[in-house]
Amino acid sequence: MSEPRVRLDDLGAWLIKGNADLVDLTARFARDPQVTSWCVRPGYRARLMSAGQAIVFWASGSRCRLPYGLWGIGRVTGPAEPGPPGQQWSVPLDLPILAEQDRVPRRRLRADERLAALEVFRQPQAANPSYLTVAQFAALRTHLPT
Repeated sequence: MSEPRVRLDDLGAWLIKGNADLVDLTARFARDPQVTSWCVRPGYRARLMSAGQAIVFWASGSRCRLPYGLWGIGRVTGPAEPGPPGQQWSVPLDLPILAEQDRVPRRRLRADERLAALEVFRQPQAANPSYLTVAQFAALRTHLPT
């Protein structure tokens, strides 16, 4: 199965994931709820990332431990750049993590038929970045606190 092509004319937001089973994201974000960069896989998607584009943070992991799902929303602040040889690329961000009570659980988003085709649901193990269409991003935003 080939990965869907991202079109900039229908890009609502990028989506980056962090696995809370592998890293204590709760403690990390309690110390500093601001994400200033994140790793992305080199490729055409990373090359499409640019300043001003919306981005969301998705916490993933085994579903019984934490309320995984949408944990943050912000902006890309520059192009993705290669790291040192042999290391991943990273993208600069201005991405505040939501307060714990404002995070949107995966199960609530999964129940919204407008979001059923989210790439993060169809290919949860896919590398960063994933994406949301304009319509998906608009639907997702209806779940955020005002």
